[in-house]
Amino acid sequence: MKNNLPQLEPLTSDWMLNIIQDTQLQKELFEAYQSPLNIHNLPAFEENCKEYQKVLSTYGFKSKVFFARKANKFKNLINAAISSGIGVDTASFRELEQGVNLQLNPDNLISTAAIKNRKLLKLAISNRVLIVVDNEDELDQIFEISQDLNTKAKIAIRISGFEYKGNKLMSRFGFDVDAVEEMMLHYFKDSKRQQFNVEGFHFHLDGYSTGQRGEALHQTLDLLEKLNIQGFNFSFIDIGGGILMNYLKHETQWIEFQKHLKDAVLGNRNAITYNNDGLGFTIRNGTVEGKLATYPYYNKQSKGSFLKKLLGTENKSHKPVYQRLEDLDVELRLEPGRSLLNQVGITAARVVHRKIDARGNHLIGLEMNMSQLKSSSADFLLDPFVGFQNPRPDAQPVEVYFTGAYCLERDVLLKRKIELPQLPEPGDTIIFVNTAGYMMHFFETEAHLFERAINLAVAENKTRYQIADFEEES
Repeated sequence: MKNNLPQLEPLTSDWMLNIIQDTQLQKELFEAYQSPLNIHNLPAFEENCKEYQKVLSTYGFKSKVFFARKANKFKNLINAAISSGIGVDTASFRELEQGVNLQLNPDNLISTAAIKNRKLLKLAISNRVLIVVDNEDELDQIFEISQDLNTKAKIAIRISGFEYKGNKLMSRFGFDVDAVEEMMLHYFKDSKRQQFNVEGFHFHLDGYSTGQRGEALHQTLDLLEKLNIQGFNFSFIDIGGGILMNYLKHETQWIEFQKHLKDAVLGNRNAITYNNDGLGFTIRNGTVEGKLATYPYYNKQSKGSFLKKLLGTENKSHKPVYQRLEDLDVELRLEPGRSLLNQVGITAARVVHRKIDARGNHLIGLEMNMSQLKSSSADFLLDPFVGFQNPRPDAQPVEVYFTGAYCLERDVLLKRKIELPQLPEPGDTIIFVNTAGYMMHFFETEAHLFERAINLAVAENKTRYQIADFEEES
């Protein structure tokens, strides 16, 4: 059976390579801050903000970008977002509290939390922060709190259940789009209406279809027109996030990887994942079924080009979204998370041990755990880099798996088997690139009383970094 391993070479910025190639700096960083480390590049984040602003400025409608804070917990990114002219989307009490404590303009904050308790709602209302409302129980609580505070609540209505190609796009979030008009006319009447400033609509679609998002925007614009005629004053539509970005250098590698994975699941080649995990692919009656349960790491359309395609979606009258937004004077809002963090972060961990298991696999034990490189995706599919303290030009390549510090059989940091130019040694560094979006922090835990990773930032790009260039969370 074939034994060659497919590669997935990541797009990598100069600032990352300058750290990857400096093993002395890595050693000093671990001595100062321990392992693992999350390192952020603030100029890269600012460039991503500018890219969105540049694309949106080419259209005739108003727009505003909010950074989806849930994608990364590093507090320094809040001020970086504000200084770049964008807002911050908060998904919890503490996220909102941080923004309020930084005395941000309330127009630069929104609350989209899935669960909003009374404490969160009171904080938002008392600080004039817009709340994205998901259900009538939230509306009832907001009404009561706003009365108690003698303050009008700023809200947007979250909707879902859009129709696309004859099917309803189901979601656990928001009001059914088909029932919103009746709900609005029933709920917002008499004295209740006086306690709310109903400002906009909000939706967030699962997946990454520009067609679905474009059609959802058209259906929301239809609803907005109807309700504004009946006395409401909806001024914006927020489309959430889910804007694709590209992680990989080569499309051919992405295609080849999936082919090799299917072959491994079928038993036509040696496994390329731990325990021959299909990452979503399964076998039945000799045929591969299912689909890859990871992020789509290679994308021709990403960020700006993805947004342009979405805005060009036409309705039945052949009017594109961007034209309708302009004609109706509706502001477009969006909440990118991952794509605003493109090329912004790396995660570095120290090698602690090497061993060979009963199947002959080389296992490289790292001083980190699986929760520190984990999202909802089945695996993180980028080739890592190694900082070898003692590189050996005559060494033989070796295939390895990386294992973590949790007392769990499944604490395997990458399910992919990785080929390295030589066997790492204790003290060497493994560096995972482009991890800032939904990888560093999304599921990070403190099981076993492990401390969370230290978050650092570099505020400027340099060809050679010194330890003094790295800032801790402010």
